[in-house]
Amino acid sequence: MSVVTSPLRALVSSDAPLSLDAAVIGAGVAGLYQLHLLREQGLTVRAFDTASDVGGTWYWNRYPGARFDSEAYIYQYLFSEELYKGWSWSEKFPAQPEIERWLHYVADRLDLRKDIQFETTITAAHFDEATGRWRIETDRGQVIDARFLITCCGMLSAPLTGMFPGQDSFEGQVFHTARWPKEPVDFSGKRVGVVGIGATGIQVIQTIADSVGHLSVFVRTPQYVLPMKNPTYTPADQEAYKAKFHALAAHIPHTFSGFEYDFENGAWADKTPAERRAILEAVWEDGSLKLWLASFAEMFFDEGVSAEISEFVRGKMRAELKDPALCDALIPTDYGFGTHRVPLERGFLKAFHRPNVSLVSVKDNPIAAITPTGLRLADGTEHRLDILILATGFDAGTGALTRIDIRGRGGRSLKEEWGRDIRTTMGVQVHGYPNLFTTAAPLAPSAALCNMTTCLQQQAEWIAGCIAYMRRRDLQIVEADETFQDQWVAHHDEIAAATLVTKTNSWYMGSNVEGKPRRLLSYIGGVGTYRQKCDEVAAGGYAGFNFR
Repeated sequence: MSVVTSPLRALVSSDAPLSLDAAVIGAGVAGLYQLHLLREQGLTVRAFDTASDVGGTWYWNRYPGARFDSEAYIYQYLFSEELYKGWSWSEKFPAQPEIERWLHYVADRLDLRKDIQFETTITAAHFDEATGRWRIETDRGQVIDARFLITCCGMLSAPLTGMFPGQDSFEGQVFHTARWPKEPVDFSGKRVGVVGIGATGIQVIQTIADSVGHLSVFVRTPQYVLPMKNPTYTPADQEAYKAKFHALAAHIPHTFSGFEYDFENGAWADKTPAERRAILEAVWEDGSLKLWLASFAEMFFDEGVSAEISEFVRGKMRAELKDPALCDALIPTDYGFGTHRVPLERGFLKAFHRPNVSLVSVKDNPIAAITPTGLRLADGTEHRLDILILATGFDAGTGALTRIDIRGRGGRSLKEEWGRDIRTTMGVQVHGYPNLFTTAAPLAPSAALCNMTTCLQQQAEWIAGCIAYMRRRDLQIVEADETFQDQWVAHHDEIAAATLVTKTNSWYMGSNVEGKPRRLLSYIGGVGTYRQKCDEVAAGGYAGFNFR
């Protein structure tokens, strides 16, 4: 790969620490933009990524069926009309290869590659109180000395692996969806097992069902699903959405979820049952996440509304599945619609009617072990497999950072602190870790419940603005004040506790990772509200942050 022989490679072997104004971890959506913004200030900055090229999430998640579930024309950078209009999407919800090409386009148009070091993993970052700088180490033995450290590691980038005893003994092929190989996988005639039916598992299952010999789907937690309608874009369609650039750039950052649509149907209580049903039918037919993020906000905090909307979705799923046994296994009844991540599907439910697809419920009969020839359940049942696909999720929000040895003032460990209690200041800093900025971290909407490009752009801009503020005043250190952090955590928790999301178990609450402190990972007060609060802090001279 050409990127491996970059001129940066020669610098890695140098014994002297690499001195930077800022080091950025990650070359995905956030990292690319953060690099661009800081370079525009004239800073000496470099981004580091484990991957061999740009893309972040869209580099690693190349499993069959991987694609957007945000509309392509809003999953975009909105800071440059020229950049926006220079790329044309082929369909409403494009697949991973096209998304990866788009991020290559961004990196090339902004000439970012010259300041990105690929195939390099940051293993440790320790704050030196004597110098006020970060000492950063890589898996190549390289040492970096940086004033600022900005993590752009992604919300879902630390896959849960090694979850089952005996995994290394399996004699077939094992793939985790978040580490899918670039080379094609031949499924023809193979006995394939998929563990997990979250958003990723759903995309894999509906994509490979017709190409495998036999597919066994191991189901524990059923999911509410919405239909995906994915029209191809004509040149006229492309011109139409590009013509909306200024309107989108003005509107999207201020909606509840950072999508184009918002809750604009009025209050549930003000509608008749017929009016409510008509609205739900209309947003269902849209074939997007609109029913979840732009029908009735009351579904998030009113149990009665949640029950009615949940039953509406169940009814749609029952009509598709028909078989009572499939309905029992695949339709949720113990949590409300929208309190978990809502996947889009196009063929997932239908796949279970295929003669070569079997549903294996592991809710009451869990997977006990992976054997050399397949899977064994708790009751001793053996499932023989040639290929095992693990769509088992992530240590969301925190995992990407706790897998790095990050230490702040006094040697305090971020991994240890978040192991006790997950706390941040607006998701952009953590008290005790000066000059460390974070994107896609807990207690900000970028952790979930947001069109990621909307929130990641906002955070990258806020961080760049704070650094510019410091440079204008010749300030060297910034650290979140502990009292302000406590206030933000209390505000976050108060809003979260008023919702039904905190009353269920999902990766939103960290419930999928044993021992992880329970707290809603994403700020649920709304993307627009969060932006306003961040803007107010900046306009007030960054009150709540201490400088020196």
